[in-house]
Amino acid sequence: MENDVINVVGIEFKKYGRKYFFNCNNLKLKKNITVIVETERGLQFGTVKTDVINMKKSNIKFPLKNVIRISTNKDYINHLNNIKDAHKAFNKCNELIKKQNLDMKLVDVSYTFERTQLFFTFISPDRVDFRDLAKELAKIYKVRIEFRQIGPRDRSKEVGGLGPCGRPMCCSLYLYTFDNITINMAKNQNIALNPSKINGSCNRLLCCLSYEDETYDELKKDLPSIGQIIKKDGKEGKVISVDIFKKSYKIETKEKELIEVYESWK
Repeated sequence: MENDVINVVGIEFKKYGRKYFFNCNNLKLKKNITVIVETERGLQFGTVKTDVINMKKSNIKFPLKNVIRISTNKDYINHLNNIKDAHKAFNKCNELIKKQNLDMKLVDVSYTFERTQLFFTFISPDRVDFRDLAKELAKIYKVRIEFRQIGPRDRSKEVGGLGPCGRPMCCSLYLYTFDNITINMAKNQNIALNPSKINGSCNRLLCCLSYEDETYDELKKDLPSIGQIIKKDGKEGKVISVDIFKKSYKIETKEKELIEVYESWK
């Protein structure tokens, strides 16, 4: 039934940023047009990045905010002014941070579309008392000031960009939470433990190391581990390598003979 279906679109607020879904609110929307949407922070300016999607209301697990309107030329000019003024606020805040000798690094500054709030995002190894800084900024900009401390992974998620695969980073595109990533995942997949290869722009282990880890565990179940002593066809040797893609392993006998053993796929 039509009443059970809702039209939604994915909206992006930053280039290569994560898409958030909004109710079309009976507006005729299409890709790449700019819109004004309702968010928890107030009105925001965004770009439609998907076609209209028909979704069953029963499949939506959270209340969707609405697209308020298709943006006008005036909206676009206001948006550009907000970006320009937020950049000035970024520089001013950095001046005050140095003046107050605070151990924090500013990541991003943004206005809500209607300029009712000014958001400052920062990273720091410790908790920071930024109350005096917030008061001074409130006197200058006459709006509500909000500071948010984030970690290295959240910083990459906030800033966005391209990953080593050449695609937009997973964290900024669709990941809502961060899984626990360990170095054992890289070892399990026989990936060279080179920081430049296994670390993301956040200097933490790549989130994608977890994507295939369970598959590698499953494929290795019927294969021995390296160093294990195996008896095969009357010969005994130590496993020196394992190839999960070929479902095979090599053993080296005491006589230095190399034997490759193939296991059947189940």
